[in-house]
Amino acid sequence: MYEVRVTAEFAAAHFLRDYHGKCERLHGHNYTVYAHVRGAELDAGGMLLDFAVLKGALKTVAGSLDHTNLNDNPAFAQNPSAERIARFIYDRLCAVLAEQGVDVRGKNGGAVLCAVDVFETATSRARYIPDGCSGR
Repeated sequence: MYEVRVTAEFAAAHFLRDYHGKCERLHGHNYTVYAHVRGAELDAGGMLLDFAVLKGALKTVAGSLDHTNLNDNPAFAQNPSAERIARFIYDRLCAVLAEQGVDVRGKNGGAVLCAVDVFETATSRARYIPDGCSGR
């Protein structure tokens, strides 16, 4: 099994509803995002998935969140937790890659986007792992 990972960053503000503590107030983070792709087969060029393709797609998704108030994004239902952000990035990353003709949901037995990590700080991470994928 092979695995590749790329990283992107974005800065955004948010606040958490239904939370009692300082995070219920508007504040910001410099988020770091990792996208992990796994698969058993390499392409003719010896790659699981071209780093440039994956990184470009991740930068597109992260860029759509950069310097925004995440609470204004309807996808987060007014509660943009790191977990919800990770799922959002996973879904959008799959969609952006699909628009480029790259399937990372494993439908054709190829590479699978198996995890998205969202770090709010260097010590606080949320991870989204789709069903059927065992993330590490």
